[in-house]
Amino acid sequence: MAARGRFVVHLPVLAPDLVGAVRLARVVARWAGVLSSADPGETTVSAEDEQGVRHRVFCDVRLPGGRRCLLRADHDGPCTRRPSR
Repeated sequence: MAARGRFVVHLPVLAPDLVGAVRLARVVARWAGVLSSADPGETTVSAEDEQGVRHRVFCDVRLPGGRRCLLRADHDGPCTRRPSR
């Protein structure tokens, strides 16, 4: 077995388009955030036949204390830990 490290779990889902896939990924990532081993801030979405083209789901800015901004990747305004609706 490989040494302990970071791994990526790929979970294919059906979505009508990229916007729907990102929306679903946000829900799944927030739920997975209750697990100490998950890093939902690194969530990305790709089309099944273009897995090398990834779209970030969350902003990648780290806030004071090391936690990530919970807003969408392309948000306007300042970063925050309060999720957007």
